[in-house]
Amino acid sequence: MSEPAVLGVAVAFAAGLLSFLSPCVLPLVPSYIGFLTGMTLPEVEARRRFALIHAVLFVGGFSAVFVLLGASATALGRALNYHQVWVQRVGGALIVVFGLVCLGVIANPLLSRERRVQLEHRPVGYLGSVLVGMAFAAGWTPCIGPVLGGILGLAATSVHVERGMLLLGVYSAGLAVPFLLAAIALEHFLRWFDRFRPLLPWVMRISGAMLVLVGLLLMTGEFTRLAGWLQGMTPDFLREQL
Repeated sequence: MSEPAVLGVAVAFAAGLLSFLSPCVLPLVPSYIGFLTGMTLPEVEARRRFALIHAVLFVGGFSAVFVLLGASATALGRALNYHQVWVQRVGGALIVVFGLVCLGVIANPLLSRERRVQLEHRPVGYLGSVLVGMAFAAGWTPCIGPVLGGILGLAATSVHVERGMLLLGVYSAGLAVPFLLAAIALEHFLRWFDRFRPLLPWVMRISGAMLVLVGLLLMTGEFTRLAGWLQGMTPDFLREQL
């Protein structure tokens, strides 16, 4: 895997993790788990395997949608491959805009409008959990939208469709792994969340700063240079695995 690809994967996973920690997702995790399983907190704790299965199907649903979005973004960038330099510059500029939205510098109603799909009834069976996951991805909340848009912008600068799908797959993993951990140990998650709650505003600030930095690096052509520098500092045994 090339140096820019490795750095892009790291950025995508961090973006997924920050999306999970965002004020629009983190407080709703217990509600999503209860909605998917139809169980109360004591029941979820007693039937962790059942809760985990529904959580896996849920994350599989939104991951599939995100990966398809990544493939579409990369295909568009590939169609403009002759203008790859400008694709990187425009993509970088868009990522900077998404970062400024996260920071609250720009208030764009198209980006901040909530598109969350309203689900009034509990899903039926395992297929229902997959469909809820797909609905979650199709109607992401305001907090997740700019960060996801930034990763899609990064995917659009990739030459290979597989790489764009990888970026969104890794982004989905960053969002999915903590969700699965919460499903396994919901009671511990709730105690941790009470301690983490005061830090929620900083999640969006960190997300915005990260997107602005990545966007500026792409616009100036320094993203590849930074990736090469980081690759040079990577121990040989780790570099061989990459």
